[in-house]
Amino acid sequence: MADISLQGNPIHTNGDLPAVGSQAPAFRLVDKKLADLGLDDFSGRKKLLNIVPSLDTGVCATSTKKFDEMLAGRDDVVTLIISADLPFAQDRFCSAENTPHVVTLSMMRSRNFAKDYGVLIEDGPLAGITARAIVVLDENNKVVYTELVPEIAQEPDYDAAIAAL
Repeated sequence: MADISLQGNPIHTNGDLPAVGSQAPAFRLVDKKLADLGLDDFSGRKKLLNIVPSLDTGVCATSTKKFDEMLAGRDDVVTLIISADLPFAQDRFCSAENTPHVVTLSMMRSRNFAKDYGVLIEDGPLAGITARAIVVLDENNKVVYTELVPEIAQEPDYDAAIAAL
């Protein structure tokens, strides 16, 4: 269990992020076409997992737009934006905000991803969705960097995540 906060109020996740050096847990999440996708669908590429509570919040939107801009043109990297939002809402966000370089994935069918990655919020007003976190994987799905943002209202460390790629 990790301790984080929401506007200064303590809340907790169900566990810890995968350890650096470990193999990333497999997952199946839903894309904008309602297809199930997992790590194998992005094999051979580095992966930046931008795990956010909801794209319908300012900080989540900002981090998605920044990673889209920062990683544009990096064909060796796929940026996965993972949230509890429905795929339809994720697609509307990407269209409205012009973020063509990210892949949105929804937890609409299962919370197993959040549980397996230790980011499921267990208490407080956001219980049942994810904490804000970054997980960077190499092309073989080995974890090379993680960040659990201690305050949900804060942005992640963009430079550290990019450097890990």
